Formats: sequence, C-alpha cells, structure tokens
Amino acid sequence: MLLGTFVPKLDDKGRVILPAKFRDEFAAGLVMTRGQEGCVYVYSQREFEALHARMAEQAPRLGKQGRDYLRMFLSGAAQEIPDKQFRVTIPPMLRDYAGLDRELTVIGAGTRAEIWDTPTWNRYSETAEAGFSDADGEVIAGLF
Repeated sequence: MLLGTFVPKLDDKGRVILPAKFRDEFAAGLVMTRGQEGCVYVYSQREFEALHARMAEQAPRLGKQGRDYLRMFLSGAAQEIPDKQFRVTIPPMLRDYAGLDRELTVIGAGTRAEIWDTPTWNRYSETAEAGFSDADGEVIAGLF
C-alpha cells in the first residue's frame, strides 16, 4: 500500500526520484497518466493492467461520458521503468497537464501515487482538510 507525503524536486530533464518507500511497488515498472484535480496518477504496471481490465469490462455500459474518460485516461498514459537512482521521467504532456514545476509533492493514495505541483497540492489540501475535519460516516458509508 502506498502511503505518506514526500517533497522531491523535478530536475532539468523532467525526472523525479520516487520515494524510497515506493520502490518495491514500482521497481518492475509503472504507468503515469492524467489524474483528477490536476495531478499525475502513478500506478504499478500490475495495478494499471488490473485497473484497465476492470475498465474494459465496464466499457460497453459506460456511455459517451465514460468513453470520453477512458480516452483521456489512456491517451495520457506513459510506461516507465525507474533507473538505478529510482528516477523516472515525467513526460512533457503530463508535466503540462499537472502544471508541474520544480517543487513537487508526491503522495501515497493506497493503490497509486499522485504527483502534484506543490503550490497546487497546498491549495487542494487546505480546502480538502477543512472538509475532512467535518466529514462524518456519510462520506464513505459504513466506514465509521
């Protein structure tokens, strides 16, 4: 499971060193793609393949909005294998999509990591944290 918050830097070649705690999950390869709220989702190759299988199973029932989502999700995907320093290159299209600059925030979100531009993450986090404090069992029914 991917957990925690980390603040690596994006280098001049568009590479980031992934958190050491994520190495086992991503060592065999990973897939980056557009995420919600303007971040980059990072899945292990295995998790991405399983996610795609679930999406493909649902595809006939999705309708136009679902097909549009799948197209954007998959067309923005890029496979990477970390180098020996555990760096990966974030493709220019994904850097542009997420507005990534030098200062990054990488969070563990369970089955995936998310890469955020740090100022964007800080704004998002401030807003979401206020809602989190006030959330009750209705947000995720039956959890608490």
